Amino acid sequence: MPHATQHADVAAVVTAELDSALRGGPFHVALRAAIAARGLPLQRVQHHLSRYGVKVGVTSLSYWQQGARRPQRPESLRAVRALEEILQLPEESLIRLLAETDEPSCAGRSAGRSYRSLVEASGVLERLLAELGSPLDGGLHTLGHHERVRIGAHRELAGRESHHIVRAHKDGVDRFVAVHHGDPGCAPDRMRVHALENCRTGRVRVHHDTGVLVAEFLFDTRLRAGDTFLFRYGIEDGTAGVSREYIRGFGPAGGQYALQVHFHEQALPSRCHRFAQHSPAAPRSGRQELAMSGRHRSVHLVEPRVRTGIVGIGWDWE
Repeated sequence: MPHATQHADVAAVVTAELDSALRGGPFHVALRAAIAARGLPLQRVQHHLSRYGVKVGVTSLSYWQQGARRPQRPESLRAVRALEEILQLPEESLIRLLAETDEPSCAGRSAGRSYRSLVEASGVLERLLAELGSPLDGGLHTLGHHERVRIGAHRELAGRESHHIVRAHKDGVDRFVAVHHGDPGCAPDRMRVHALENCRTGRVRVHHDTGVLVAEFLFDTRLRAGDTFLFRYGIEDGTAGVSREYIRGFGPAGGQYALQVHFHEQALPSRCHRFAQHSPAAPRSGRQELAMSGRHRSVHLVEPRVRTGIVGIGWDWE
């Protein structure tokens, strides 16, 4: 049976290549090996993805397995999770390779919110928003957002307060949906939401495994297109362990964003810095050391006009 033997040898080689790629990467080699091992043309892979409710073009799949592009958008990251099932791969195998490639370890880097938790949260967030009947675009354009984060005496994320200035770009807008992503190990069901100015608290949804809380803040008026509005709210957290960074993600480009991190007098970090990322899967860039104000024990960053991506402040403890 020479043909059968030859086929078995080829299958063994393909399987060995896949096992090796899944262990050591990089991502595009593992993806290409997995697709080859299953013998699926890219059109079939695309068809299977569509059955999972994920839309990815054949061209994108081709680029991914060639290493010409990498999955970065939330929709693309959900596709990677679906591919793990479609290609019968171990859970987290492809996601892990993305994380290892895009976020190499470096001395002094804080082990804060992980790439994996950001990926998980991206899918969870859409489900929670769907429960509230709230689209990703809530009809508001942010003109300004000032966020104040408090780090408690036990180095925990104690809470945050947000002051928003928004403009409606359609008629009938009467609410804003805020998203809070706690540190690893947090308990979102024990967090508390406070409407502080020009709003009242509506529905609140949480997802314990990813530490995501979504809260609805209701206005006392319906805005017309072009109307501006100011409101303020707070979220009490304090449910996780030691905090090492705070990040804020942005979708469409918007107005000014200011982030201030205030530290308890019994929990002062040794160093603080700012950073940016184009997406959760992209490497961090723009690192800049931040000097703490003596009396008020705080550091801050200001983005005059935010762009799509992530900005944040990280800190080191002695």
